[in-house]
Amino acid sequence: MPAPGQAPGFDAGHEAEAAVRAAAGADLARRLVFLHSGKDPRAHDYVGLSDAALRQVADPANGRYIAESSKVLRRALAAGHSPRSFFMAPKWLDSLRDVFAAHPQAPIYVGSDAVLESITGFHLHRGALAAMDRPAPLALDQVLSGAKRIAILEDIVDHTNLGAIFRSAAALGIEAVLVTPRCADPLYRRSIRVSMGAVFQVPWVRLEAWPDDLRAVAAAGFTIAAMELTAHAQGIDEVAAGNHERLALVLGTEGAGVSEAVLQRADLHVMVPMRPGVDSLNVAAASAVAFWELRAR
Repeated sequence: MPAPGQAPGFDAGHEAEAAVRAAAGADLARRLVFLHSGKDPRAHDYVGLSDAALRQVADPANGRYIAESSKVLRRALAAGHSPRSFFMAPKWLDSLRDVFAAHPQAPIYVGSDAVLESITGFHLHRGALAAMDRPAPLALDQVLSGAKRIAILEDIVDHTNLGAIFRSAAALGIEAVLVTPRCADPLYRRSIRVSMGAVFQVPWVRLEAWPDDLRAVAAAGFTIAAMELTAHAQGIDEVAAGNHERLALVLGTEGAGVSEAVLQRADLHVMVPMRPGVDSLNVAAASAVAFWELRAR
């Protein structure tokens, strides 16, 4: 029977560990680190994953992010990112043997569902986690060079919206994404998951001097188009017909939309015509419409 506090299917005892090691094979077994307590300091990268406010600050400061699920983990590795460690229940070990073999330096933390949940703060039902090293930040001029279509996300704080926007950007021809200082973290685990790993595919930069950074965007030859319903807004079809050589689409925060300071600096205000009785779309939905309609032709 499992010990108190342990989930069915994995016991903290020596016999259970021995069985897991035997099933893993000699080479993999040597790398397994069994966790028996939610307070094990070796698992510090995974503590409090459900605390979004904490992780939004702590993860960038510590140069890490968390890849959640085997699919996302594989996409992160395919993008050239490096794992610090892996974290999972024993049942997921076999499916990631090739990943472990390719990254022999990374320890593999395993434990019961109960212990893992006591560390992360949520039930791990999507498979493995990995603590990854954050890639080096890109420079603004680097991502602007050669791009025809970029998106600028102003203070979008919902990680689900952020991930959905990145997914649409990857699918619909947006070549770079700029996020403002108060925008949510594209490498927060929920953003990554919703984006289906598109945050690893689309180059992005966190701006430092907003909205003054718009000067650099304009100097690079971009027409700045703010997606906002204003008295001067043009319909999206009209703007699309202009087929601008280089276009930067600004999407504003949930609720308030694009700030007045940015509206004053934008070259264009753009609206999506809608049926009577509806005055706005969710920002993620609006982004997909805008990215498709205003694509380079």
